[in-house]
Amino acid sequence: MAGYARAVRRGRTIVVSGTTANDGDGGALHKGDTGAQTVAALGQALLAIERLGGRLDDVVRTRIYLTPDADWSAASRAHAQLLGGVDPANTMVFVHGLVGEDFLVEVEVDALVETAELGDPAEP
Repeated sequence: MAGYARAVRRGRTIVVSGTTANDGDGGALHKGDTGAQTVAALGQALLAIERLGGRLDDVVRTRIYLTPDADWSAASRAHAQLLGGVDPANTMVFVHGLVGEDFLVEVEVDALVETAELGDPAEP
């Protein structure tokens, strides 16, 4: 409907669009649980990176958007649980709201793949 991709790779760069803990039909998973929503959303974003040839260690930046009802400390713990060994640059902000009911968290993830795919025109 909005004309976008979950994730895009250009050369060594992978950028993952805003991702929520959704059930595939537009509904929120883990209603009321900021930590569980953060784990689910980051998990979906990291899977998108893997599908485009990236790895967890390639993650260089994350952004976490929280609604006013979200628990920032639970989101931080969830981020550390999945990415603590990688330690990407991170921004966490409170926003007025997210599209869809019961979503507390939306994440964006950027990765810089160590080596480009064979034949990638972005690499010499």
